Amino acid sequence: MSQIHPSAVIEDGARLGADCIVGPFCVVGADVTLGDRVELKSHVVVTGDTVVGEDTVIFSFAVIGEIPQDLKFKGEQSRLEIGARNRIREHVTMNAGTEGGGGVTRVGDDGLFMAGCHIAHDAQIGNRVIVVNSAAVAGHCVLEDDVIVGGLSGIHQWVRIGRGAIIGAVTMVTNDVIPYGLVQAPRGELDGLNLVGLKRRGVKRADITALRAAFQMLAQGEGTFQDRARRLGEETESDYVREIVDFVMGDSDRSFLTPGG
Repeated sequence: MSQIHPSAVIEDGARLGADCIVGPFCVVGADVTLGDRVELKSHVVVTGDTVVGEDTVIFSFAVIGEIPQDLKFKGEQSRLEIGARNRIREHVTMNAGTEGGGGVTRVGDDGLFMAGCHIAHDAQIGNRVIVVNSAAVAGHCVLEDDVIVGGLSGIHQWVRIGRGAIIGAVTMVTNDVIPYGLVQAPRGELDGLNLVGLKRRGVKRADITALRAAFQMLAQGEGTFQDRARRLGEETESDYVREIVDFVMGDSDRSFLTPGG
């Protein structure tokens, strides 16, 4: 049995899974689906065509599933899909998608979205992502698994951030970030690898050594950034380095943050 506070508004058509908790003064829209054991603290708004995965907790004053902050949006059908076991803290905003961006904003599993952060329309957020207080992820961005975005940072629209990368606090990121990259400085400089994150995940020393050598080649090798990545792909035996190569050679609407660039 779900626990719904008497002051909460659950619109007709909303679907609540087993054992949900909806606190005081929450609003759950008609097209919302809450998975099993979802908890909404007080004063939460979940609206639009929004799915919230099981065991997710949303804290007070978050607004989830509202229309995009995009002047091109004309009321077309779009949605927001949030995975399981996320922690969405106070004053977080997550918007639905737009027709021009595929119509769906997606958030994976096991994420932590700290107070005041924003996930914009059509963003694709992976698993175990952490977005720290007051950071903003703009429209159409892709954040792969295990990315950390520091507090008060901004991710420009259409930017891709590769798996395991970390963005320092108070950083503006305007170009793609390679997997396992470390980005810091006000205008976002690729300053090395997320070695702490790699070690915490138990990556083998041989793979870390290969990644460090690959980073040096990307920083100092001859030719364009893509040329250096292509040569890496021909030489490497490391799956981690191959992941960087595939990321660099993949489709993107933006250029890359490059070592020393």
